[in-house]
Amino acid sequence: MALAQIETVERNDAGIATAIGILRQRYGERFQTGHSIREQHAHTTSYIPAQIPDGVLFATSVEDVQDCVRVCAEQRVPVIPFGTGTSLEGHVNAPGGGISIDLSQMNRVLAVNAEDLDCTVEAGITRQELNHYLRDTGLFFPIDPGANASLGGMASTRASGTNAVRYGTMRENVLSLSAVMADGRLVRTAQRAKKTSAGYDLTRLLIGSEGTLGIITSLTVKLYGIPQAISGGVCPFPSVDAACQAVILTIQSGIPVARIEFVNTLGMKSLNSYSKLDYPEGPCLFLEFHGSDAGVKEQAELFGEIADEFGGGPFQWTTVAEERTKLWQARHDAYWAGMALRPGAKGLSTDVCVPISRLAECITETEADIAEMGLIAPIVGHVGDGNFHVLVLMDMDDPQEVEKAETFVGRLNMRAISMDGTCTGEHGIGQGKMPFLEYELGPGVDYMRAIKQALDPLGIMNPGKIIGRARN
Repeated sequence: MALAQIETVERNDAGIATAIGILRQRYGERFQTGHSIREQHAHTTSYIPAQIPDGVLFATSVEDVQDCVRVCAEQRVPVIPFGTGTSLEGHVNAPGGGISIDLSQMNRVLAVNAEDLDCTVEAGITRQELNHYLRDTGLFFPIDPGANASLGGMASTRASGTNAVRYGTMRENVLSLSAVMADGRLVRTAQRAKKTSAGYDLTRLLIGSEGTLGIITSLTVKLYGIPQAISGGVCPFPSVDAACQAVILTIQSGIPVARIEFVNTLGMKSLNSYSKLDYPEGPCLFLEFHGSDAGVKEQAELFGEIADEFGGGPFQWTTVAEERTKLWQARHDAYWAGMALRPGAKGLSTDVCVPISRLAECITETEADIAEMGLIAPIVGHVGDGNFHVLVLMDMDDPQEVEKAETFVGRLNMRAISMDGTCTGEHGIGQGKMPFLEYELGPGVDYMRAIKQALDPLGIMNPGKIIGRARN
């Protein structure tokens, strides 16, 4: 998107001043208006400029969130939820000012139901905190984005990660949630039952809504048994197409792969340099298998045979925990490894998702665009479900570079949409993808606007994101 296309939101200075006075009196030091705190709550690792809120409330309870939303509703002031600030499309920005509600202190585990394989947590808990809490139960929460995000934030962007091919995304793993709506009321969207036919699916409506319909305060999520054994490894391929064809055949063959990640040639060079590794510097797949000792061995061997069919290999795999940790830490460091290719540059991280049958074509055409435009842009991807990411490095002080990067991203988004894919597989729309949502969904966006208008008639809930203010 062009920076000029960031949607503006009209400021309500009088209402903001009144809300600040009320919240400061009620919450004392838990309500902050210092510039550095406010700036931190508009921080974005993306290239989208920070738009800072006017105040930050550090909520410790659902009642705090409800009270703040009611005050802001009375004064017609925007409310922006904040988890850990790891989102990439400007989700935490405050284009019209307003109040940021920091949920990081709402990080308790409320209940673990081991027999039912679920737990209920507050929205501010991170995936690492949850799995640390669960470490002695034999259970874990699998959704694994690159960042240590909060579960509330992960639900609000419909996030996923490296093991979505086996465990799914947040959409499949949230059984129910509670959210504070625009009028300050608390809504619970479902019970804990594994399935329900009771009414509209409010859970799925709020998952992916990016705080524009309500603020998620707690979630009930699925848990899984920690596998008896895990194997993992890296496999090089002669081309992008060969790697993608191996992925397709692996899935078609019914091999229950837990993770299957793609890294292109430039991405592998950056990982080797940053993480001090010596992997082959060509298109590679990172894989992981979960199961019994015999099962993970069989799965790894079967994949090795498939890789060989497409000229890949050797596939060197291991069940040693330390070696697997090193492998996946390198994959999770891909963003910082990419940034190190051009010190001082700003990174524009974007993602798309296409049907897996179109994946090789989409990546190949994207690499051709990168070469033609003279960009530095490594590619990594959760290719088991057709999702990949591009990190475009650019000098923000060079308008031509910024324009070139934005043109590239626009072409990538439209390419994915033309292949019956989506302009975002897991980052969300936020501010950065708004221009492409109409192309992808057409008249469907009008119905989104109608839902927004019905649930947030004052337009105070994280305005300027996804679709902007509802049209009358």
